[in-house]
Amino acid sequence: MGDIRCDRHGKVWLITIDRPSVMNSLDFAANDDLVEVFRDFDRDDSAHVAVVTGAGDKAFCAGADLKSYTVNFARTPAPEFRTRYTNGPGFGGITRSVEIDKPILAAVNGFAISGGFELALACDLRFCAPNAEFALQDAKWGFHACDGGLIRLPQIVGLGHAMEIILSGERVNAEHAFRIGLVNRVVPAEELVGFTLDYAQMLAKRSPLSHRFAKEVMRRAVGMPMGEALRLESRSFFDLGQSQDIVEGTTAFREKREADFQGR
Repeated sequence: MGDIRCDRHGKVWLITIDRPSVMNSLDFAANDDLVEVFRDFDRDDSAHVAVVTGAGDKAFCAGADLKSYTVNFARTPAPEFRTRYTNGPGFGGITRSVEIDKPILAAVNGFAISGGFELALACDLRFCAPNAEFALQDAKWGFHACDGGLIRLPQIVGLGHAMEIILSGERVNAEHAFRIGLVNRVVPAEELVGFTLDYAQMLAKRSPLSHRFAKEVMRRAVGMPMGEALRLESRSFFDLGQSQDIVEGTTAFREKREADFQGR
């Protein structure tokens, strides 16, 4: 996995797209490698939080390496290509069919364009450097976002801001991204990865069951009638209340110490 690096910091995985010469765009091979890394992260019970970033200081990910995609499309029969695309995990491994119930953070260190933007949107939290720029440029070339951009962006920033970004194809800078809630923090470039890793380490001390149950409720509740969503939340809270983690958490609270969660 030469183009995808994975460095493990205890319970936190730092996943780096290492293709700076092409703005960390993903060809088919790098995309498949990223899929495998995320699948390994999902299956590994000792891994609690992931951080995704790009190598260098110019780009998080500039989307698909179109040269690679054009070549593969030309070599692959259309029905097979369509099946691979529509039924696969999507761009970057988490944009379409892989639903990971652990927190994933994006450290956006420059351009997040098209598929790279959609990869950032598929993360749970987004921190960025002041030089970060976001764009879904598809409308400029006659198509539209196809790896979750049309779905996730309105949920994150609201329909009006999403319409502006998607219909114009224009770039959004870090300041505007923070103002509309697209990113959670703007952090000095030289501190971005370290800050995001520290934040991930803090999350890794929380209950992994709490994260899993909360993410499931928030995902499923989108578009639900309020009453149904509240019942879903209550059922989840009851199920979580049967766990060992909640016993450990409440005991740690009484004893005024940090909880040692086991995810059970």
